[in-house]
Amino acid sequence: MKNNWRQKLHLEPVSGWLNDPNGLCFFGGYYHVYFQYAPESPYGKGGKCWGHWQSPDLLNWTFTGTVLRPDIPEDRNGVYSGCAFPDGGILRLFYTGNVKEEGDHDYTTSGRGANVITVSTSNGHAMSEKKVLLRNSDYPSYCSCHVRDPKVWKDANIYRMVLGARTLSDEGCVLFYTSPDLENWSFEKRVSIQDFGYMWECPDLFRIDGREYLSISPQGIPHEEYRFQNVYSSGYFSAEKELADYQEWDFGFDFYAPQTFEVPDGRRIIIGWMGIGDIPYTNPTAELGWQHCLTVPREITAAADGSLRQAPVRELEKLRRGSSELTDGMTVELPFELSAESYGDFSIELGDYLIFEYADGVFTMRFTDDKAGCGRDIRKVRLSSCKDIRLLADTSSVEVYLSGGERVMSSRFYPADTSAKLSFRGLSGTIYELDEMEVKSDGK
Repeated sequence: MKNNWRQKLHLEPVSGWLNDPNGLCFFGGYYHVYFQYAPESPYGKGGKCWGHWQSPDLLNWTFTGTVLRPDIPEDRNGVYSGCAFPDGGILRLFYTGNVKEEGDHDYTTSGRGANVITVSTSNGHAMSEKKVLLRNSDYPSYCSCHVRDPKVWKDANIYRMVLGARTLSDEGCVLFYTSPDLENWSFEKRVSIQDFGYMWECPDLFRIDGREYLSISPQGIPHEEYRFQNVYSSGYFSAEKELADYQEWDFGFDFYAPQTFEVPDGRRIIIGWMGIGDIPYTNPTAELGWQHCLTVPREITAAADGSLRQAPVRELEKLRRGSSELTDGMTVELPFELSAESYGDFSIELGDYLIFEYADGVFTMRFTDDKAGCGRDIRKVRLSSCKDIRLLADTSSVEVYLSGGERVMSSRFYPADTSAKLSFRGLSGTIYELDEMEVKSDGK
């Protein structure tokens, strides 16, 4: 069947541009996913807004429309990224209002306003009036104009906030603030490490099994063969006493700006933007009126050594409608899920355009057809062993989970057809046919 690249398992806009996930939470009986949204252009032009989906079960979604737009002086150039904080029967949202002054500015040392703004809602989409909480004058004097992406949580009787920042000496850092009431905020401390990028975006501090972690999306890290292969990175530190052991969340071509949230049963879930800014490759859906998607929600768990593992949320297993034994040369129909154990080194070839291979302690994702990859070529990651692989293939994206989610790779791809031949060696497992999520719209 000819592929129109509309996806079945991943949230994407009907039209326009999507980037960072924002305001992830469970509130009022629904999962809420806000996202950076440029509804007027698939290339991200025009006003930067927040769009909003909600779901009772992570499978049936409703798009309620564009819920935040740049409409006050303090956010006139964009409603940028932020978070949600459920507060009883009210959901409080925090975001960065972007302002660009006219004149001869570089917009790093001058000319940019970065305002922390809050609104509230009782239903997730009808918003209160906006209130400005922090302005450039409220940040330390060593900060540049790049301070953004508030994440708020409660710690005992104190509310806390982290903000990503770039200093005037081009060092990335996270700023910590405290508040007694979610409105009056005081600077507490700065956290950084030397020589680790010039800007830290999308900070997120969270706990799993009593351990503390700090997730960031750092910009300006030198690229390596097996790490930091993308334009920008996303990863997490152990943050028990000091920042240590940075690990990337995803080693594929398309992943950035993730955020996590806790759901009522205690699971911590992460969602990322399946895209990156300033990339050398393309997404042909832009020519059809929309661009980008989010990853599937993923459950995060901690291994015994404190490193984190990722897996698609268990709710997605309800989309399995049939299964068959993995057979070399079989024909598969997108979307599908592959779950297999390995005998050592192995390889999988999907159609005539994408190869996954594990050999000599390295897993590789490689495009063999540039039309399907649209400029994507090869990504690598080291693993001392790779005992299993789980592959979630949608109509124009793939997420690969290795060794129980120890390493993950995500990528967009654009095959001409939804049917493909699947060849492999060194594996035994199962192929699942998948139904699609329900995504409907009641707003614009």
